[in-house]
Amino acid sequence: MSRILVAIGANLPAGDGAPPLKSCKAALAALGVLPGLRLVAASRWWESAPIPPDPASPRYVNGVALLEGSADPASLLSALQAIENAAGRTRPYPNAPRVLDLDIIDLDGLVRDAPDPILPHPRAHLRGFVLLPLAEVAPDWVHPRLKQPIAALMAALPAQDVRPLPQPDGQGA
Repeated sequence: MSRILVAIGANLPAGDGAPPLKSCKAALAALGVLPGLRLVAASRWWESAPIPPDPASPRYVNGVALLEGSADPASLLSALQAIENAAGRTRPYPNAPRVLDLDIIDLDGLVRDAPDPILPHPRAHLRGFVLLPLAEVAPDWVHPRLKQPIAALMAALPAQDVRPLPQPDGQGA
């Protein structure tokens, strides 16, 4: 049984005007019903400034889901892109603001450079908005390529504007 880590993020309202947090929660629910996979854990929701910085871009809502099951990388990427597309995701340019973004961070330690998806995610170790929620669902995670535990990766991060969102009634995702 594979352990799969998926980052969830959004910073634009959905087509129906729903806020980014609602889109992220809907994506989490969609991940939980993908065939052959089971949602094991979800981080709390975090808020972050865009990377690279863009004063015209709204702040992001971010989280990480831990899934277990069987999935090949290409099929999983296709399923994640279908969830993004259903939410109204467009890709006008790299790092553009988005209605929904789902990224495979790790698929059971697989290391691959091609074809897409590149695994582990090539920039995950540089982003607090990925590492902080990832540490909540997989505190024992070791970067498959760098062979560094998540605590070391977080300690090496430069200062980034990432903070947990208030959780209603003390509840997580």
